[in-house]
Amino acid sequence: MSLNSVNIMGNLTRDPELKYTPSGKAVCSMSLANNRVFTSKGEKVTEVSYFDVEVWGPVGENCVKYLTKGSGIIVEGRLKQDRWEKDGKTQSRVRITATNIHFLPKKTNNGSSGAGTQQSHAEVGAEVAEPTAQSTAWDE
Repeated sequence: MSLNSVNIMGNLTRDPELKYTPSGKAVCSMSLANNRVFTSKGEKVTEVSYFDVEVWGPVGENCVKYLTKGSGIIVEGRLKQDRWEKDGKTQSRVRITATNIHFLPKKTNNGSSGAGTQQSHAEVGAEVAEPTAQSTAWDE
C-alpha cells in the first residue's frame, strides 16, 4: 500500500504556460513559490521553496485564462518523478500533478483581499482530467 498526496499553497513565480499533446490534450505548466517562516536563534527566517506544477485538461486552460504571475493558489495533487538519461547519467525531477486547483482572491492595492475579483475554483471546474491509461505520452 502507498500514499501519494500533496496540498500546498503559494504564489505563481511566472505566468502559466499552456501546451497541447499531439492528441489535443491541454497541459498547463506553472511554477509555485511557497514560503516557510520560522524562528532561529531569536530571528525570523523565511525559507522559500519552488515547485513545478502541471494541470491537465480544461482546468489547465482556465489556469492560463485566470492566473498570472503572483496569483495565489492552493494545489491538491500528487508527486510525479520523471527520469531520463543525459550524457550517460540518470537525471530526475519531481513535480506536482494537480488534481484540484483553488484560486485565491487577488489582493487589492490597499493590501486587502478583493473578494469577487477572481473566479473561484468552483466556477472554472475543480476536477482535473488527466490523460487516460491509453495515452502514454504525458509530455508530448
